[in-house]
Order: sequence, then C-alpha cells, then structure tokens
Amino acid sequence: MTARLGRWSLARQVLVLQILVVGITVAGATLLGFLRTRELLGDEAARTTRAVAISVADAPTVLDALDDPDPSAVLQPYAERVRAEAGLDFITIMNRDGRRYTHPNPRQIGGRFLGTTAPALAGRTFTETYTGTLGPSVRAVTPVRDATGRVRALVSAGITVAKISAEVREQIGSAVITGLLGLAAGIAGAYLVGARLRRQTHGLGPAELSRMYEYHNAILHAVREGLLLVDRDGRLTLANDGARELLGLPGDAEGRHVGDLGLSPSLAAMLGSGESRSDEIHLTGERVLVASAAVVRSGTRSLGTVVTLRDHTELQALTGQLDAERGFAESLRSAAHEAANRLHTVVALVELGRADQAVEFATAELRAAQRLTDRVVGAVREPVLAALLLGKSAAAAERGVDLVISPDSELDDVALDARDLVTIVGNLIDNAIDAAVQGTVQGTGQDTVHGAGQGAPPARVRVRLRAEDGTFLIRVADSGPGLDPGVVRDVFRRGWSTKGDGRGLGLAMAGQAARRLGGGIEVGTGGQGTGGQGPDGQGAVFTVRLPLPPRPAHDGVTRDPAREEVRP
Repeated sequence: MTARLGRWSLARQVLVLQILVVGITVAGATLLGFLRTRELLGDEAARTTRAVAISVADAPTVLDALDDPDPSAVLQPYAERVRAEAGLDFITIMNRDGRRYTHPNPRQIGGRFLGTTAPALAGRTFTETYTGTLGPSVRAVTPVRDATGRVRALVSAGITVAKISAEVREQIGSAVITGLLGLAAGIAGAYLVGARLRRQTHGLGPAELSRMYEYHNAILHAVREGLLLVDRDGRLTLANDGARELLGLPGDAEGRHVGDLGLSPSLAAMLGSGESRSDEIHLTGERVLVASAAVVRSGTRSLGTVVTLRDHTELQALTGQLDAERGFAESLRSAAHEAANRLHTVVALVELGRADQAVEFATAELRAAQRLTDRVVGAVREPVLAALLLGKSAAAAERGVDLVISPDSELDDVALDARDLVTIVGNLIDNAIDAAVQGTVQGTGQDTVHGAGQGAPPARVRVRLRAEDGTFLIRVADSGPGLDPGVVRDVFRRGWSTKGDGRGLGLAMAGQAARRLGGGIEVGTGGQGTGGQGPDGQGAVFTVRLPLPPRPAHDGVTRDPAREEVRP
C-alpha cells in the first residue's frame, strides 16, 4: 500500500488527504452537533416544565379548587388547556399523598403519581427524568402553597423523552444535510486545489519533486557560469554562486529590483528589459562579461527571463595581447617586404655599376630603421610596451600617421600586469590613430570646400610614457578633430564610438584595466579642426596615471648612463 501511495502524484495525495480531513471534520462536527443539540433540548425541556409547573402552582384557580368536594372537575379542564398551550405532554396536579387530580388520560385520575415528591413536599421545586405512565419524561415538581405558606398540593409538568428525541432527530437531520453539503463543497474545493497543484507540479510525485530540487541545487552550485532568474517586474528571483561572484551581488540580492543592485547601467537595462538577447558584451568594475537572455513563456504569458553570464575577462585580455602581437608580426612582415624591395634596388644599382649609390642608399635605409628602433627601445625598456610601440609605429605609418615618442619618455620595467598595460596603451593608440586619420579626412574636406589648396593637416599621434614619483604616466595625444565636451563622460562607456556603429569597446576596456590597476584616465579636449587645437597639435589628450608598487632600494641592476637620455 505504501509503495502504491509513493507512486501517486503529489496532487493526488493532497486531494485524498484533503478529502479525508474534510470527511472526518464534517463527521465529527455532525456528531458533536447531535450531542450538543440533545443536551440543549434537554435543558430547554427542564426550563420549560419548571416554568409551567410554577405558573400553574401559583394560579388562584388551583388553590380555590382544592377546597371543592371534587377538585378534578375544575382542575382537569384547566390543566389540559394549559398543557396544550405550553406544548407539554402532561400536567399533573395531586394532593400531598400523590393522588392525581388531573392527567392527560382521565382514567389515570385518582391514581398515585409515579415519581419523586419528597423535595416538593419540603417546599423546593426540582426537575428529574423519570419513567411514568407515559414513559420516560423530563419533569418538574413544585409545591402549591396557601396564604400561610403551607404546602396544600403538588404540581408536576413534563415532556416525554420520546418527544425530545423526535426534536433531536429533526434537528440532526438538518445538521446531517448541512454536513453533507459542507462535505460536497469541501471535496469540490479539494479537487480544484488538487487540479491546480497538478498543473503547477506537472503531475510529479513527492520523490520526483525532491529529486528535481536536489538536482536543481546541485546544478546551481556546480555551474561556474552565472545564472540569473528575473521576473516580469524586473526583480531578481534567483542567482547562483557564479553570478554572485561575477557581479559582486550582496547577500540580500534576491527579491530586489535589478536597478537597485549596483550593476552597470547597460547590464541592468538588459536584465530588466524582458527581452531575449544573445552574446552581448558588458563591462563591470573588473570583468568583461558575455550575457545572454531568454524569455520564459507559458503559452503567450511571459514568466520572466533567464540570463546566463560568462566571464570573458581573460579571453579579452589575451585577445588584446594577441592583437598587439599580430600587429607586431604584421609590421615585421611589412618591414620584410620593404627590405626586400630595398634589397632589389641595391642589387639593381650594383648591376648597373653604381656601387657608391647602392652603398649610400642601403646605409640611409639602415640608419632610418635603426633610428626608429633605438628611439623606442631607448625610451621604453619595458619589453612588452616596447614591442607594442614598434608594432603600432609600423601600423600608424601604413595609415599615414606619424607616431611620435615624446622626448622625455623614460620607462624601465614596471611591476604591473603586462596584459592590462597592453590593453590600456594599445587601445588608446588605436583610438588616437583613428582620430588622427579622421582629422586628416576632415581637414582635406575643409581645404577642398574653402579652396585653400593647402592639402590635409599632418596626422600625428604623440605618446609619452614615464614613471615618476611612484606613478606610471601614460599620455596619448592625437591631431584629430577633438572631442565634444558633452561626450567626454561617455567615452569609456561600452558601445560609445565616434564612428557611430555602437560597437566601441576599446576605450571601455582601457578604463576598466586602469581601474583594475588602481588608477584612472583623464580626457582633455581641443577645438575642432586644426586652428583651435592644443599647443602640440592634438585634438584629444588621454592621460592615465597608475600607482607603481614600491621597489627595493637596490635591485642589483647596473644601468648604462649613456642610455638614460632618449633623443627622438
């Protein structure tokens, strides 16, 4: 039997349990009602018979009739009239010896009263249940007193137990009908509750629900990716351990609106949108997250949104570093291509018998290439940044932009995360190159419109890297059109871009990396075009200040004084 019950669904078990509870409750209530009704009717019969008996005993007609030679002639009609009006089964008036003057059955007149009379003869009114000529009855016996207080006769009024039982049966019939109606209503309600529960539990049994709950908890805690459940009102209903770690959620996050959790505006807007999204990139204080959202529906009704979060911080950092390495490799490829062209030129000059010109050409090209390398490596002895600058110099040259290392740049190895440095410097230089090229295009357009004929302004990016007073300073300036002061606050927001394509991520990642290293980025703006720009020809200036960890007083490195001064 237990095994069979275990196979029942939770809804069926609840339905059966509710029917049993309702049935037992209704049966118990009916039984208690029956007992209570019988008790109340018995008490009511005792009060009624007592009141009628006292009323008859106090009537002057009774006391006057006792002095007649035949008291029954007067008392019998009077007693029967009162009995009929009061609804009693008998009113018996008797002398002190118990001889009846009245009785519902006239043949019983003159006979001896069956019951207790001693308390009444003593002057006290009392009630009892006794079996007399009409069967068991509830009766009251009271004395009839004269003017001196002497007991002259007795009066007994009673209701048979059969009549009381008939009233109880009548009352209990109504109670049973009411109980059956209540039982039917209870069963109907239990069925409706069971049907709703069956829909909500999908007909699963307690064991299956328990197993699903255990699997649910195990999966939530085991999955490294973040998982969020947001209801239709934008309130967070569930967050697993991965989501709490990725977003830094407080302990009381569940039940709060997503806008009150301190999330980035873009991520909070996505969580509260109630729309399906796929692989969107969002930035938090220290992480790059890829978020996807799926709307959960029941028919046409939306139940909420399931959001998954994946941490792409390391991947984005590695991607940025890979881009830098790719750029450096591309610059080496370009350099190799140019070197091959120059070598062919030298060989052709030698074949033409112009050896002096070949030597002069080769020496000049070698000197120019070595000057660039010496300028970068001499100023920046941090190997990762040096390689990045060489790659960006070649990339800038291919786009017609002059990448200049500031003469006062001086940087040794710094104890900062190389990937974050690549992210910051690489993205700032890429942004500056794009701005410089954009400024050149706009400058050319302006000259054409105005007919100045002076050509495009020079495209230039100036980079300054320097460690001083415990701070690593990075400053990147461009000769572009500058930034509108109204958008300066938005440049580090994900999706911001001067190209208007909404895919801007580089500056946002640079700002995130700077905050991760404990620093910040400041933005300076210049005028539009060339005339209103800053003193160095820059349209926008990005300045990064990063705190450097303290170095030991002596690091055991012997420095070359000849390389301390860097010349462009």
